[in-house]
Amino acid sequence: MPVSWEQIVVDAEDPHRLARWWAEALKYEIVHEAPDEVEIRRTPDELPGLLFTPVPEAKTVKNRLHIDLRPDDQEAEVERLVDMGARPVDIGQGDVSWVVLADPEGNEFCVLSARKP
Repeated sequence: MPVSWEQIVVDAEDPHRLARWWAEALKYEIVHEAPDEVEIRRTPDELPGLLFTPVPEAKTVKNRLHIDLRPDDQEAEVERLVDMGARPVDIGQGDVSWVVLADPEGNEFCVLSARKP
């Protein structure tokens, strides 16, 4: 039986605000918005999406699943994301080639260095 990956669900204190932040960060668009959820995708027909749903509590521990971004220019991308409201975080990664940031609600993600040709 075939299966396809539809979306990743992101718990959020403010799903509308966080979905808009990630849509801007990833250059995605909002494809569905309701009072209790917001979904973003690269294009309306392209899967997977990110679905933001409300939870009453704030994030308290390190993510068990996170997004890795691979830009052409790591330094410029980190600067852009920090200017948008991301912040550098130390999760014990040590001296590595990627940068760990947290989105406005504290969800960690990584900005990798450019792929070597």
